[in-house]
Formats: sequence, structure tokens, C-alpha cells
Amino acid sequence: MRVLIIEDNQDIAASIFDYLEFLGYTVDAAGDGVTGLHLAVTNDYDVIILDLGLPGIDGITLCRRLRTDAQRLIPILMLTARDSLENKLDGFNSGADDYMAKPFSLKELAARIKVLSERTCRTLNPQLKVGDLSLDLNAHEVFRAGKHIILNPTQFRILTFLMQNAHRVIERKEIEYAVWKEDPPDSDALRTHLSNLRQIIDKPFGRALLHTVRGFGYKFTDRNAED
Repeated sequence: MRVLIIEDNQDIAASIFDYLEFLGYTVDAAGDGVTGLHLAVTNDYDVIILDLGLPGIDGITLCRRLRTDAQRLIPILMLTARDSLENKLDGFNSGADDYMAKPFSLKELAARIKVLSERTCRTLNPQLKVGDLSLDLNAHEVFRAGKHIILNPTQFRILTFLMQNAHRVIERKEIEYAVWKEDPPDSDALRTHLSNLRQIIDKPFGRALLHTVRGFGYKFTDRNAED
């Protein structure tokens, strides 16, 4: 696996670099946003570890430019000292796939990198797939186990966001912001939409993909929901 670290803190970057090399990964590193963007555009990586606060180009801008300008589908894990929900939403909305707050465990970081490398590319990939459920962003079609599923526009937007963030716990506010931005409906609306979505994509097929993680949010996965 080939990983790019874009981190201006030399101690943190060195720790990650050494740990991933020990695991057998091929690792490149950049200490500023300009160099990091150049490496990300001109090389093929399995995962990018991206710091939010970078000199030259900040992490949010770099991530957005990779997704929109360079059309790069590389999974991106944001690493930052900023741990508020607003910062997380900014990261995810710019195209990040995962988010870790400093300080962090190198073992957990490596586990998340492995998940990201195995996950279907999100956001710019028009074909999303989790288990036997597939979604085509261009055709606006959903299939599970070969059966065509009809969703209304809101259900389709919710399912898209869930599949783009598959296998991680997603807070309710993240889903609301992704679907309705700054103007979410009343507090029961999302719960109702999710309940209806379960009836359509899960109940007829005998195995749930959409799981409630009590006290935290939701997880969309074909794996054990407790993993």
C-alpha cells in the first residue's frame, strides 16, 4: 500500500512515517500544502493522510481542489487538533473520507487507513456499493440483490451520504447538514426518513445495512455494526 502524509508537524509526520513503514507500507511525506497537492496529483496513492492546518494551502482547500479540480478519487483521512462538529463537517463536505483528532493512536490510524484503502471510492465515484446494495449517482438508480429500488429525492440523498461514509459512525447532525444544509426540518424528520429507508432497503432482504449506534448515531455497513 502506498500512503501520502501531508503534515507540517515534523514529529507527528515522522511518527506516522516510521510506523507505516514498519507495517510494510510505501510512504511519501510533505510538510506543506503546495508540495502535498503536487505529490497527490502526480502520483498514485491508496490513502492520503491530510492535516487540516497547513502552510501554503490549508487542508480543506487542498482536499476540495483534489476532488473538484484534479478529480482525484484517493481516500483522504483528515488529521487535526480541531475536533468540533463544525470542523468535521467542513472536512467531510470538502471531500474527506474520515477524520481523526490529535492526539491519536497509531494503531487506530493504521486500522482506519486499511478500511479506507478497501472502501469503494466515494463522492466523485458515480458507482457506490456496500454489500449487495449499489447506487448510481448519474442514473439515480438503486439496486439491492439485483432488485430495482425506488426512492424519493430525500431518501436518495440520505442513502448517498450514508454509502459515501460507509463503515463509520455518523452523527445525526452530519446527515442533516449533508441533506438540508443550514435549514434542517424538525427533529423527527430525519428519524422518519431513516425508518422509511429501512423499510425499503433492508426489511425485504433479511439483512440490515443501516444500523443505529445508540448514543452516537448511525452506521451503514454490511459488516458487524459493532466493529
